Amino acid sequence: MYKTFYPKPEDIQRDWVLVDANGQTLGRLVTQISTVMLGKHKPEFTPGVDVGDFVVVVNAKHIRVTGNKLEDKMYHRTSGRPGGLKSISLRDLLEKHPERVIEKAVWGMLPHNRYGRKLMTKLRVYAGAEHPHSAQNPKPIEEVLSSTKE
Repeated sequence: MYKTFYPKPEDIQRDWVLVDANGQTLGRLVTQISTVMLGKHKPEFTPGVDVGDFVVVVNAKHIRVTGNKLEDKMYHRTSGRPGGLKSISLRDLLEKHPERVIEKAVWGMLPHNRYGRKLMTKLRVYAGAEHPHSAQNPKPIEEVLSSTKE
C-alpha cells in the first residue's frame, strides 16, 4: 500500500529565480512566474502547500503587450467612497510604476486567499536591470523550467 507524500517544512528547498522581462510578452511571462512561485515545476508539488521558489523580476519597464492593450487596458481602484473610483491605463501605469503591472498580473494568476497573499511575498519586481538579491545567487528561469521537462 502506498502512502501519500506530504512535504514537511524541512523537506522543502526554496531557490531564487531570476526573470529578465526585457522584450517578453506580459501574459506569457507571468504564467511562467506564477508556475515557479506555486512550485508546479517541482516533483514534490502539493496543492495548498507552499513549495515554490522566490522570484526576482528585472527590466519590468521593458515588457511587451499585444494588440491595443496599452491604450485599452485599464486598472481600477476605489477608496470605497462615492466618487472614489480611480482608473489608469496600462501605458500610464508602465510609465509611473512598471513593477505594479507585473505584480497585478501575477496576483491575478494566484489563489485569492491567505495562501495567495503569502505567495506574493516571494515576488520581487524591479523596473531596471539592477537588483539587491545577488547574494542569493538566483538562477535564470529558463534553467529552472527546462530542468523539470527533461
